[in-house]
This record gives sequence, structure tokens and C-alpha cells, in this order.
Amino acid sequence: MPALQQSAALQPAYPVRTQRLLLRPLTAADVDALLAYRSRPDVCRYVPFEPMTRDVITERLATLWANTDLTDEGQALALGIEVAETGQLVGDVVLFWHSREHRGGEIGYVLNPDFSGHGYATEAARALLHLGFDHLGLHRITARIEERNEPSAKVARRLGMRQEARLVHNERFKGEWSTELGFAMLADEWQAYPSQRSSP
Repeated sequence: MPALQQSAALQPAYPVRTQRLLLRPLTAADVDALLAYRSRPDVCRYVPFEPMTRDVITERLATLWANTDLTDEGQALALGIEVAETGQLVGDVVLFWHSREHRGGEIGYVLNPDFSGHGYATEAARALLHLGFDHLGLHRITARIEERNEPSAKVARRLGMRQEARLVHNERFKGEWSTELGFAMLADEWQAYPSQRSSP
């Protein structure tokens, strides 16, 4: 199947369903569930934010996380990961639209460690690739991961993303030098692996 052309926008029908999960916009009702993991130092150790307070999460819900579609480059779509069977919010994912001209995007994911080991992050991130490639028509989607964040790197590898770079001590990150791993997937690579595209 040929890669899709760039769409004008991404306006998903919510919830986005996978085999076990519902991806949906975050709401004020999610504050406690978000606080349960986004306030934890171990969760924030290798990601680009500090442990969050209730006030910070409330502010994000009203601003950065309030977006429910992607209409142009420079925007991001953050969605909660809800377990369909239980209704529990176990993490969140984000799809960035970096460039309309180059049809480039990026994914990110954060999971509550209390729910790790079930493949939820991989399943949710695969749904983001589906949205980015099959609905928005992106050509290339990347993931940037701190090298010591091995669980996140394993998710990228399970998705079939290619490690393209290892940038040694490329930037100061939380008071120390950080080594970044760069992963990527192209639209034709996504289309070539039907097993990766178990449909949301």
C-alpha cells in the first residue's frame, strides 16, 4: 500500500480504541491519576519535566493538554491511556507535528510504573503511529530517549523503530550530561509491517 499524502489535519474520533486500551483527551477528572505518576521522581528522572504538583497538572490540563486535534505544524496532541476493562488511567502519550513541509512528527509516552509489564505503553504508542501515519499522513516519526531510560528504548524497539543515532553527552539535562538515543520510522516502513498495524 503506498504511503498516504499529508492530510490537512488530524481530528480523531474519541476514544481511539486498541485491543485493550482507550486513548482519549485528558480532563480535569484525571488530575489524581496523573498526579499519581507525574509527581514521582523515578518517573521524571529521564524525561523532560520535573515532578509535577497538582497545580501544574491542573494548569496543563487547561492549556497544553487541552488540544484535541492537530491542525498545523508546531502543535501537540496529548492523550490519556485508559484501560478499557477497568476505566483506569495508566499513562499518557503525545504526538507532535513538527513539520508540514517535511511531514515530520514525534511520539512520546509516560506510563505509571504501577501498571508496567503489561505492554500498555507499546500498545498506546503503536496507536499514535497509526494516527500519525495513516490519518495525518506523516512521512517520518521519531522518538528521542535518554539512553538510561531503557524501558522507553525497549518500547521504541518493540514498535519496530530504527535506532539512528546515539548522541553522546549532547546536552545538559537536569544538571548532568545526557546521552540521547534517536529512533525513527518512515511511512513506507510502517506500511510494510502489517503486524505493527494492529488497528486501533
